[in-house]
Amino acid sequence: MGAASVAAMTERITPREFHDADGVGDWRVLWSVAFALYRTGDFATGLTLVAEIGRLAEAAGHHPDVNLRFGVVEVRLVTKERWSLTDADLELARQISVAAQRLGISADPDHTRTWEFAIDAVDVDAVRAFWSAVLGYEPVGDSDIADPDGLYPPVFVQRMDPPRTGRNRIHIDVGVPHDQAEARVAAALAAGGTLVNDRSAPMWWTLADPEGNEVDLATWIGRD
Repeated sequence: MGAASVAAMTERITPREFHDADGVGDWRVLWSVAFALYRTGDFATGLTLVAEIGRLAEAAGHHPDVNLRFGVVEVRLVTKERWSLTDADLELARQISVAAQRLGISADPDHTRTWEFAIDAVDVDAVRAFWSAVLGYEPVGDSDIADPDGLYPPVFVQRMDPPRTGRNRIHIDVGVPHDQAEARVAAALAAGGTLVNDRSAPMWWTLADPEGNEVDLATWIGRD
């Protein structure tokens, strides 16, 4: 079954609906993507898990992104044709969790994470063109650029009006599990950071390091 056919048959679900479902304790939604991090302990066990994920994905006609490292396998699920979660992601997440349990592999949901660069720009198109050329990326939508192979973090170019002075214009957006966000903020403050603003919390908090470089710690909450 083709990807378009699968997408046409699926129903969109919100991050809250995903987390309220049974059988997804291994998973955390970061922004609009469901992540699972499995501690395999060694490369061979990781390969076994990846092979099982591949079998399940082929049977479902729905394919996750898988990142294999020594001792760790990260899995990312989203319906790319809609760039949202659907019931196809929910069902495959459940199946992957069952497969990992059968193999005796434990998930580490507290350590799921994702991130992107964000650049404030007056001329979004000009800045996007430059960074696309430098990174070998391609434009996506009206403001993002992304690795065409999906291997490296995207870059979000946001329009700055009026021009910003006195603050940096490049920062990192870090997606963190919704149930770990406040602890992560507290850890950053304890490590010498400062809170720039929390007006949009718990969707995101803006923090700065001891020299003023900024980061947004973001969750899915409020993005339904």
